[in-house]
Amino acid sequence: MREAGISLAGTLIVFFARFITAVRGRWDGVAPTDEQRIYFANHASHGDFVLIWTVLPRRMRFATRPVAGSDYWLKGSLRRFIGRDVFNAVLIDRDPATRTSDPVVQMTGALDAGSSLIVFPEGTRNTTDARLLPFKSGLFHLAQARPNVALVPVWIDNLNRVMPKGEFVPVPLICTVTFGAALSLTEAETKQDFLARAEAALLALSPKASTP
Repeated sequence: MREAGISLAGTLIVFFARFITAVRGRWDGVAPTDEQRIYFANHASHGDFVLIWTVLPRRMRFATRPVAGSDYWLKGSLRRFIGRDVFNAVLIDRDPATRTSDPVVQMTGALDAGSSLIVFPEGTRNTTDARLLPFKSGLFHLAQARPNVALVPVWIDNLNRVMPKGEFVPVPLICTVTFGAALSLTEAETKQDFLARAEAALLALSPKASTP
């Protein structure tokens, strides 16, 4: 009964996301295959991972876990149900002062169990005019820990206008989710160089990439 409720909730969330955003998935650099991946995306809304999850084929959707902040997704019974039960999110304590688990260990544990991941290397939502905030080091450490897992950049366009920070009523607008070519950590590549390359790969998918 509980599993049926979780499945129904997931179906309704996907339907609602498609109804509000008419979201389209564009597989420009990789095909939607069952290969294990780490999808890394720009972050402007709490709905970002919902859109990525929505455009994944159903068989891939339930093998892909978003990585999200526990401070938000464990606050209140509804958020807790959606984040922990429906999306099976890897919930990270973003505060080093209260953290009891290493986030990289949590993420590699999920990978070792066979899941793909959705991560947001900016670390927090971008509410500035910049297209991306500087990446935190977690993506590098994850790539270093599991070098055989493909890293796929994903650009989410327009969702920040559908659900601006602080708003609770979405504005219907068309969104796109673009998947770029996979990359991996090269031998002897430094953290700084790798993160710069990952940021560039993600920015290249932005519709504004050609804008100075």
